[in-house]
Amino acid sequence: MLVDVIDRCRWREGSGLAFPRVRENRLTFTSPGGDIHATKLDYGTGTGTSCADTLAQHPDRYKVTVIERMSYPGGQATSIPLDKNKFGTTWMNDGVQGGSPVFKHTFRYFHKYDYHEQQVELQVSFGKGKDGFWTNVFPTHLVKEHQADIKKFGRVLKIIKYLMPVLGIVPIRIMLKLFRFDKDFGEKMVLPLIALFLGTGNQTANVSCAVLERLFHDPNMHLWDYDPDTLLPNLPKMVTFPNLQHFYHDWMTDLRSKGVDIRLSTDVVAVVSRSKQGVVIQTKPSGSDSSPGLGRGGGADTAPPAETERFDELVLCQLADDALKLLGKAATWRERFVLGGARFYDDITITHSDHKYFQKHYETHFNPDLCLPPNNAEEERRVAFAKGSTPGGSKQGSGFRPMYYTKTYPESPRKIEMSFDCTNYQHQFRMDNDQEIPPVPYENHVFQSIFLDKRNRDMWTIDEIDEDKIIERKWWHQLGHRWQHYVRVVPGMMFLNGKNHTYFAGSWTMVNMHEMACVSGIAAAYRLGAEYTKFDDFAEELFSKYLLVSHGVWYKRESKKQK
Repeated sequence: MLVDVIDRCRWREGSGLAFPRVRENRLTFTSPGGDIHATKLDYGTGTGTSCADTLAQHPDRYKVTVIERMSYPGGQATSIPLDKNKFGTTWMNDGVQGGSPVFKHTFRYFHKYDYHEQQVELQVSFGKGKDGFWTNVFPTHLVKEHQADIKKFGRVLKIIKYLMPVLGIVPIRIMLKLFRFDKDFGEKMVLPLIALFLGTGNQTANVSCAVLERLFHDPNMHLWDYDPDTLLPNLPKMVTFPNLQHFYHDWMTDLRSKGVDIRLSTDVVAVVSRSKQGVVIQTKPSGSDSSPGLGRGGGADTAPPAETERFDELVLCQLADDALKLLGKAATWRERFVLGGARFYDDITITHSDHKYFQKHYETHFNPDLCLPPNNAEEERRVAFAKGSTPGGSKQGSGFRPMYYTKTYPESPRKIEMSFDCTNYQHQFRMDNDQEIPPVPYENHVFQSIFLDKRNRDMWTIDEIDEDKIIERKWWHQLGHRWQHYVRVVPGMMFLNGKNHTYFAGSWTMVNMHEMACVSGIAAAYRLGAEYTKFDDFAEELFSKYLLVSHGVWYKRESKKQK
């Protein structure tokens, strides 16, 4: 069986796959010249590569071809070089930076190639000034002011859980009004918290309560535990990822050694038809080595004419809107309805070292005026830690050194700017120097400022960043986890997958996480007859849940059929 994997990188997650038909539990194929073809169009972090990897475990049944639009694999999982003499390290991840300790499939792939995630204790700095600032490191005025709402929030999470079929689809903004939460609590604490960690940005108010509840309670999704006193617990454990550019390169090299044919700098320009005879697509060299911004690429198209190729099955790992464009007139009414329910927004990330910009808009260092007097021994410990006067409980040392930041715009408090202090967050800045604290002056810290939804360009403070301090600019096309997504898109995927010789994969099919991207790719390969390798009970449970929701397939029941 020949499996052709096409990875189209547009600084968006996604692409697609084509695979053999399954008849009477036997794989049969029709393709030119007697070859067995299966095509995977992969664009994104982990989706297509994980699918190709799963299929490559069966070399006697699949011959895989990967087609990648960029000159390198990995989609949004990119890394950029840095000047070590100035910034303290030679690289940083600028797209996908880290995640939850429960990302079992992601870590399994890392470890396979001797890459390792590193644990970090999360510190956040949300808002600015006594009336707007709060953190999970030491007691603040805003947290004290909203103690009643914080405790009620925990009760409401339980109500949402028990009334999931009804409240699960309700937008967060409606829930906050329904349960009479203080407006400031919603705008200054709840919305920024969810926006930053799920990447929902300015659409957070429209995110469904199901995602909110799962974020705190679902063991397969949750990033942290709910804290009844502070909302976000003190220094929760998270992880940062290794050099993703190197990792994906090594993964690609290994797949090639297993017989996978990987074509870089190649684009899929159209799905011509899908019929009983298979899937017909057109491909051509992309000639794209850099971020194309918000379009398909820059400059004149001097590439040769498109080449027509025929395959048996198609798995699209592209973003939903890109998939619809690619399918064109070949899209069915179901595909137009389900995929058309996903909404994406264009954001820009500025990687820079303008510490004056950061200090102007955020609380970057410990300020005694923002810290409440401790009321108990635990708060005394937290204040001492924030001041750096006591040893830390990890290899990160002590002291208030925020990693995640948000600020709201005064003219529209539900709209935010998200930022990172990458020097404080990513492990290599300290570990490359064998230090608990990065040994570089604050003026040489590397920051990322993310400006959300280009339609709100008039509110952005992007022009305040010193041009001489900008390291990188990148546009991203990001999913908005609106409540409609969980009414129309997520439950509708099972009615698309496997129909018309087509499957869909990508984190957008569920929730925007690297782990979900990997699982969705594995699930597509599984539906095509590849085996799921059980290595962890927790990971297997997530896989089985995804398979049921997105494909309508019971994992254990299907496994018995395959055997």
